[in-house]
Amino acid sequence: MSDNSTQIAQDRALMHSIIQRVATGPELSKDISQEEARGGMRAILDGHIDPVQAAIFLIGLRMKRETPEENRGILDGIIDCTERVTAEVEELVDIGDPYDGYNRTLPASPFLPAVMAACGIPAVSHGMETVSPKFGVTHRQILRAVGKHDSLDPQQAAAQIADSGIGWAYVDQSRFCPKLNNLADFRALVIKRPTITTVETETMPIRARGKTHHVCGYVHKPYPPVYAMLAAHSGFDSALLVRGIEGGVIPSLRQTGKIISYAGETEVRSAEFEPQELGFEHKLRAVPVPESCKQEEGSRQEVTGGYNREAFAMAAVEAGLAALNGDKGMTYDALVYGGANILWHLQRHETLIECADAVRAVLDSGEALKRFNASA
Repeated sequence: MSDNSTQIAQDRALMHSIIQRVATGPELSKDISQEEARGGMRAILDGHIDPVQAAIFLIGLRMKRETPEENRGILDGIIDCTERVTAEVEELVDIGDPYDGYNRTLPASPFLPAVMAACGIPAVSHGMETVSPKFGVTHRQILRAVGKHDSLDPQQAAAQIADSGIGWAYVDQSRFCPKLNNLADFRALVIKRPTITTVETETMPIRARGKTHHVCGYVHKPYPPVYAMLAAHSGFDSALLVRGIEGGVIPSLRQTGKIISYAGETEVRSAEFEPQELGFEHKLRAVPVPESCKQEEGSRQEVTGGYNREAFAMAAVEAGLAALNGDKGMTYDALVYGGANILWHLQRHETLIECADAVRAVLDSGEALKRFNASA
């Protein structure tokens, strides 16, 4: 028997054992170890497991509720298949917006890495074309719509980040972890949000030679310590958790905002504040999707929510470029808000108001737009 055949047999035996334990109902299901979760996830990524069994594995974990060890193991299995590259910068901000995108509001976050670079902090965002459960419009779609290279490999992205005149990049899962990206159709069939969705934003495809800081959003209250634990396990030096619109990294422009700053798994500080304190006066929480983006009957470019994908992306591009050009409005304020939170986390200024003013300065001067335009 070849080495590969032996590995396939071992992986299938492991999955058989795992399913026997995790999929036996709410009272009898048992937890598995971190190494077992890692092995199970790696076997799925390597294509050694029947899709039915792979789905049972993920849903079984979800139904009994994943333990920290299981979450770490799933992340480890994905990292095993991830190309990780070091950018020659002392500090880097990793922006982990939801990979399933946006379908209710126009996101400003695809433009946030360029804003951070203009503030003197290299930044990277990452994601994929689109994925369940939302199948929303993503960073990749928006950057492609504006003419940016949406499929840089990790080495190219790291070089762009290290370029003193650019300082930011986007890298797609199809380039840094193609085995996971290939599961997009499978994940659509699973329907429910699997553990993969929780951990994939923590994979850290690009790191700094010095400190790397993770930023991600959350909706439900139990998630910040989970994300902080995963970020620390992945190797991030710190994490900023933001109660954001659609689970993203920018808070509501209307409701009370909350951010939590972690060093490793330890909560360092948190803050709650009203948007009005930063000078935001809006009746809506984020930029609504224009009616002109409504789905045309018979189109195959539908986004969950009834919008045309390409029109949605172009609307986000128009709003984002206007904000980078210094045009005041909701997208401008969203970038100020998102950038100010990151500066606060990194303790660049004493107050959040001072952080917001620093972001406004790079938008009004044109430096953020210059950085955005300079990228490939």
